[in-house]
Amino acid sequence: MTPQPAAANTDLPRLPGQPFFHYRNQELWVEDVPVSTLARAHGTPLFIYSQGAMLAALRAYQRGLAGRRALICYAVKANSSLAVLQTFVQAGCGLDIVSGGELSRALRAGADPRRIVFSGVGKTRQDMRFALEVGIGCFNVESRQELDVLHEVASTLGKRAPVSLRVNPDVDARTHPYISTGLKGNKFGIAHDQALAAYRYAAGLSGLEVVGIDCHIGSQITEAAPYLDAMDRILDLATAVEAAGIPLKHIDFGGGLGIDYQGETPPSADDLWAQLLRRLDERGFGDKALMIEPGRSLVGNAGLCITEALYLKHGDQKHFLIVDAAMNDLPRPAMYEAYHAIVPVTLQERPTGVFDVVGPVCESGDWLGRDRTLAVATGDWLAVCSAGAYCMSMSSNYNTRGRAAEVLVAGERVQLIRERETVDDQWRLERPLDLKP
Repeated sequence: MTPQPAAANTDLPRLPGQPFFHYRNQELWVEDVPVSTLARAHGTPLFIYSQGAMLAALRAYQRGLAGRRALICYAVKANSSLAVLQTFVQAGCGLDIVSGGELSRALRAGADPRRIVFSGVGKTRQDMRFALEVGIGCFNVESRQELDVLHEVASTLGKRAPVSLRVNPDVDARTHPYISTGLKGNKFGIAHDQALAAYRYAAGLSGLEVVGIDCHIGSQITEAAPYLDAMDRILDLATAVEAAGIPLKHIDFGGGLGIDYQGETPPSADDLWAQLLRRLDERGFGDKALMIEPGRSLVGNAGLCITEALYLKHGDQKHFLIVDAAMNDLPRPAMYEAYHAIVPVTLQERPTGVFDVVGPVCESGDWLGRDRTLAVATGDWLAVCSAGAYCMSMSSNYNTRGRAAEVLVAGERVQLIRERETVDDQWRLERPLDLKP
């Protein structure tokens, strides 16, 4: 456990998200901007996003779906910052939402309501009313009782709600159990063997218009086989639904494509869709409109979380590197035991040590990386990689910590897209005690 002398820096740390993140003269850059410049200007913890990386990831989907009637709906939950949403809306995307709040964000970002799909298992009547009033493109309905409530709300407004039933195909996505959504034991969707009856029921409700079929089997999927299995199950059902006299305008295959966190090699979006479209054509559904809902694969490798080394704490069994970012900023390790590469912002020749990288929150689960070999000293900046998805969007104020600032980089241009949250921001909605003990 004793720190060892460092060798010369002949090998650069592996960086997910290259070429948009790279080392130049021993310094980490985002596109054409040094990370140290941003950390100095905006402080830490700091999220930095590469707009070029986002658009490059989107172009892979656009290439794969070229010539098809397809709508790519970015999954807002992955990263809901307004500037991120605007990046994708302005590049031609629709949006996939899971709450009334996300609908408000989508509209604020300039999304056409007709290019918004509303997913999620717990839509409230208020959410439904809001979505119907603005005229969203489709509701992905997840239960028979939801059909009843949506029918009731739509009828009260004198409208017909466009619906697609999310079907649970009972396909193993081979991913972490917390982000698997397509198995019988998951809370999502209508069971495959109950779906035809649910379609017949939905078609008989005057407040609903059946327009599609939907599935989503999980997240961080790194191989094509689960998608192909799910497609076969959904197309079997689509055949039965249309044979029952219920036409389907579109097929929605969800999202879930994984990214490189620790050397994973998921298929590229264009390669994946080449395989899926061949299967779709073979099954006779090549003329159907398509909808997909990628999230992580568009933004995950487009982000870094920059943090400062506060203390080096040496113990008998473990050495700890305590940094100023924490589980409230970047919750994935605490929630999923997820791996994020952690690399220095400035490469320096100094002794290395093996550290658990931990934050200042009063929880043993507050860690960002285990057993990382780092040449680090107090005051250094480190970059937590692959931090564009499910980090800022899942952040919290635990321990009365303010949410981090965010910046977006496009070439040499930099925009602060979220100011650092202050304590005053946090208690703005709170009220002091009036009821005396």
